[in-house]
Amino acid sequence: MTTGTNRPVLLEARDVKKSYGPVQALRGVDFRIGKGETVALVGDNGAGKSTFVKILSGAIQPTAGEILFDDRPIAISSTDVARNLGIETVYQDLGLCDNLSVADNIFLGRERMWGVAPLRFLDKRSMRAAADEVLGGLTVNAPRADSNVSGLSGGQRQAVALARTKLWKSSLVLLDEPTAALGVQETKRAMDAVRKLQEQGISIVLISHNMPLVLEMSHRVVVLRHGTKVGDVSTASVNGDDIVSLITGARQQWIEAA
Repeated sequence: MTTGTNRPVLLEARDVKKSYGPVQALRGVDFRIGKGETVALVGDNGAGKSTFVKILSGAIQPTAGEILFDDRPIAISSTDVARNLGIETVYQDLGLCDNLSVADNIFLGRERMWGVAPLRFLDKRSMRAAADEVLGGLTVNAPRADSNVSGLSGGQRQAVALARTKLWKSSLVLLDEPTAALGVQETKRAMDAVRKLQEQGISIVLISHNMPLVLEMSHRVVVLRHGTKVGDVSTASVNGDDIVSLITGARQQWIEAA
């Protein structure tokens, strides 16, 4: 099976629903992303974007529906399950620990050890070397691995979060508003780092309100409104006004053939 961009499908969600009591956050969403494809997921506040991404990341469970990964039905029952599949999430707040170093943040929960139990120790030298290597390959002005995260700029913090996805050889990265708190220059650097991931064939779901960024970075755009998918189009066939009209409801639906 392929997507509309003729790429083999990596992940497919079928009729995914999520309810919180009487509130329907997702009303039967279908979604596909191909291997090496970048899909922008857009919509107004409350459209269901974050809910959908949390389901893909294993943070919450759907009320109904089916998810397939590499054509196999799966239950993403936790964030650990998602990570084991190669699904990494970079949230808007980045989820970094300010009291730890860059290397410690990159390896958080996956620390390298040396020695034999019960005498085992953190392999800090190995982790620093690996962190420096992956950061240097992602962005200019990369922070040192032994730097404290609390002193980093917004763009450098974003690079640390993205370094996790590269180091752990992710197949799918979920980016939630990756440039929301960045200035012009830092946005450019962050997107240069994302392009490095794209060059490696990593699939990316990009959540953003930045229409120029959506048009520049994605192959397809999926639009949610009130928990329903109302748009699924190739980026080459739309402009910013087209996307906004779907978000606001000025245009009811635009679904291209898969």
